Amino acid sequence: MLRAYPIRLFYLPVWLRAVLEILTYYVYAPVSPRCPCPNCLQRLRLLGKALSLVNMRHIFQRLLPRRLWLAGLPCLALLGCVQSHDKPAIDTSAQEKIPVYQLADYLSTECSDIWALQGKSTETNPLYWLRAMDCANRLMPAQSRQQARKYGDGSWQNTFKQGILLADAKITPYERRQMVARIDALSTEIPAQVRPLYQLWRDDQALQLQLAQERQRYSKLQQSSDSELDTLRQQHHFLQQQLELTTRKLENLTDIERQLSTRKPTGNFAPDTPHESETPAPSTSEVTPDEP
Repeated sequence: MLRAYPIRLFYLPVWLRAVLEILTYYVYAPVSPRCPCPNCLQRLRLLGKALSLVNMRHIFQRLLPRRLWLAGLPCLALLGCVQSHDKPAIDTSAQEKIPVYQLADYLSTECSDIWALQGKSTETNPLYWLRAMDCANRLMPAQSRQQARKYGDGSWQNTFKQGILLADAKITPYERRQMVARIDALSTEIPAQVRPLYQLWRDDQALQLQLAQERQRYSKLQQSSDSELDTLRQQHHFLQQQLELTTRKLENLTDIERQLSTRKPTGNFAPDTPHESETPAPSTSEVTPDEP
């Protein structure tokens, strides 16, 4: 059978020639027509005959040299020392079960229709309230106030809607404080699904109130500073006037002193003084009698 190959097989290794022998017997062996299963039994017999002609020991000696066997013995010893580690069975009860809960998305709902939606499935859906907040931000303050007047029955749903509408309607801090107080009184009725969103909205309102207080405090400080500045301006103006008046007086005194220092007496000037010999006669009223 080896003569059927067009190449010289004598130059090939023994194990490769054995494989070719097996393939040759298996493919080209004639099949007896008496065999009940020509595709199975006859070819298996031929395959067993071909395998009997092969020296497997010689093949393993050629394939695996002695050095490779010696190098692999320590690895085999280490594998024998390794303990078998079985993966722990997954405890499905210990794992946290994820509840199957689907929420309706209200992103495509029109803002004109969002306020008319009611029902437990709608009012317990946080996506509905997010869409309501988005629509409330797009309304004008007058429109928000007008829409908020429709929700005044005292339930947590309508009170929350009213608060969402009035949050950006430019209300006063007093109105905002009252609105938050009304919703806080009904906070125990808010479902657990909506409570985190309500808490975020509540924190935002608290920040708005704090900002209003800071602005009011700044306004008072600004007013007091302006009044103090006005007082200082008036004092400065008064002191400036006093300084100018004092300066004019000093200038006048300086001019008078300069005039007095530059005046000199003339030679023909005779003072009107009486002579020493000429004494005026005492008047009768000035004469007093001598005492005895």
